[in-house]
Amino acid sequence: MARFTGKKAKETPALNMGSMSDIIFMLLFFFMTITTMRESSLYVSITVPKATEIVKLEKKSLVSYINVGTPMAGEWQKKYGTESRIQLNDQISEVSSIPLFVESEISARAEADRPFVTFSIKADKNTKMGLISDIKQELRNSGAFKIFYNAAHGERK
Repeated sequence: MARFTGKKAKETPALNMGSMSDIIFMLLFFFMTITTMRESSLYVSITVPKATEIVKLEKKSLVSYINVGTPMAGEWQKKYGTESRIQLNDQISEVSSIPLFVESEISARAEADRPFVTFSIKADKNTKMGLISDIKQELRNSGAFKIFYNAAHGERK
C-alpha cells in the first residue's frame, strides 16, 4: 500500500519581471498610435445651449466643426472685439470664407467618405440667430446639407 505523507509547506515561485518592460512599452506604443491630437485650438469661448432631444453622432471622424462665440479674453478680444465670431480650424474667419472651408474639408477626406461629411455648428448660447442663419445659408450654398448642432443634455422645464 501507498503511504500518505503530511502536507508540506509549498513555496510560491518568484514572479518573473523580465517581460514587464516589454509589456509597458507595448502599452505605450499602443496608446501613442490610437490617440489623436487635438486638431485646432479654441479661440472663441463657447457655452453650449441645453437640449432635451439629443442624438449622438456615430462617426466623429467625419465631422468638421464650425465654432461660433465671443473671442477669448485678452489679445483675441483686443483684436476682434466682443461680438460673436466664427472660428474655422485654427483661425477666426468671416461668413464668406465658409465655402472654401467646406471645399477643403470635403477634399481632405477619402473618396468613399465624402458624401458622409457632417458640419457641426458649435455655437455659444448667446450668439445671435442671424449669424447662425448666415452660416447655414453659406453651408447650403456650398452643398453641405448635413448640419449638426452641438448641445448639452438638459431637462425639460
